[in-house]
Amino acid sequence: MANFTLHINGIKQEVDVDPATPMLWVLRDNLNLVGTKYGCGVSQCGSCTIHLDGTAVRACMTTVAMVGNQEVTTIEGLSEHGDHPVQKAWLEVDVPQCGYCQAGQIMQAAALLDKNPNPTDREIEMAMNGNICRCGTYTRIKKAVKLAANS
Repeated sequence: MANFTLHINGIKQEVDVDPATPMLWVLRDNLNLVGTKYGCGVSQCGSCTIHLDGTAVRACMTTVAMVGNQEVTTIEGLSEHGDHPVQKAWLEVDVPQCGYCQAGQIMQAAALLDKNPNPTDREIEMAMNGNICRCGTYTRIKKAVKLAANS
């Protein structure tokens, strides 16, 4: 076990965990930030997507020791009142069906738009490609990303 000081959603958090513990479990089990979902555990589905200094990463494969002083942003920290442009677009387009993958989808889309505020359809498809939606709402996801880009 080791003590880590993490910067999560703008707040310093102390955790005492094994350095190899994935951030997914640090967030969910130690900090009760359960918006980040467990999907596959092998970085293939995107349900656990968080931001490290603004870059989308998979929390299931990012260990607490890898984080260092980087700022971690979870779905809970994306916006204080759920009013990030991507979150608003998600609601307007009515993207979710079951909703399980949506936190990861939103985090991936927000990271894309932070780096590329006006992506083409192809750039959206490429950026969102690693996020799997069991319900197949990909058309609505792309439409919501485009709407958020224009807001």
